[in-house]
Amino acid sequence: MKFIEENISFHAHGVAIAGILRRPAGGTGKLPAIVCTHPTSSCKEQTVSIYAAKLAEAGFVTLVFDASFQGESGGTPRYIEIPEYRVDDIRGGVDYLSSLDFVDRERIGAFGVCAGGGYSVNAAMTDRRIRAVGSVVGVNLGRLYRDMNAWETLDTIAAQRNAQVDGGAARIITWLPKTPAEAEAAGIKDIDVLEAVDYYCTPRGQHPNSPNKVDVVSFASIIGFDAFRCADRFLTQPLQIIIGEKQGGFGSYRDGQELYSLAASEKKDLFIVKDTSHYELYDKPEAVAIASEKLIAFYNENL
Repeated sequence: MKFIEENISFHAHGVAIAGILRRPAGGTGKLPAIVCTHPTSSCKEQTVSIYAAKLAEAGFVTLVFDASFQGESGGTPRYIEIPEYRVDDIRGGVDYLSSLDFVDRERIGAFGVCAGGGYSVNAAMTDRRIRAVGSVVGVNLGRLYRDMNAWETLDTIAAQRNAQVDGGAARIITWLPKTPAEAEAAGIKDIDVLEAVDYYCTPRGQHPNSPNKVDVVSFASIIGFDAFRCADRFLTQPLQIIIGEKQGGFGSYRDGQELYSLAASEKKDLFIVKDTSHYELYDKPEAVAIASEKLIAFYNENL
């Protein structure tokens, strides 16, 4: 089944959000829909759109969008990654889908890749309009950064905020080394970091709306955020978790296992793609095909 694609916009917390809506060509009546959320440092045109297109081909209306303050979406200051805003973007996406006359608002799901998976899970806990949740290599972003020199980072942020109070400029840094050569020169060996650089910083996956920039003060909110907090009480929707067998430093394997254990969902499944890494599940055709087949079956059953 082919799909119709159009650029759209909606609003969340007063910010104009730029999105891409895909709907099945020839679809009739009210259709199920899925809000699809991109990873940290990513954009709507990258990995999340690969999955959104697969889901649209299978008969679902899909919405992908750039996070507030990033990509083609509005909001200032630029390049901030505030988890609470990312979660509220998803609620705004549900609002938008609910307004469409061809969407069945009783059959709306959420989906995300990497941190987008964690954000989707978090949104589902407090937005009961979300009827099913899926994630591919979902990460609890707060956990990741609490495990990475958190005290040093918080001291850096304190100094930076004082500098800005005194009239200094925002400090914009990179999420990742800018090139594979830079990563190699830094002695980085972790598979997730190396493959992230290959995906985001080479023609493999790079995109102008994903410029590898973040405002350093964002990390205070990130460190204080727990995507899975209260999952044992409020995450009751059907849940599909997909992770790769190859483990790296970003911890999606660990987080997938933890979420499966925590979730109050009566219907939940943890699927491990054999001999596959975190970033192979971003765009490698064989890995994406396996994950997409699982997701399509899950949403067909639960939406």
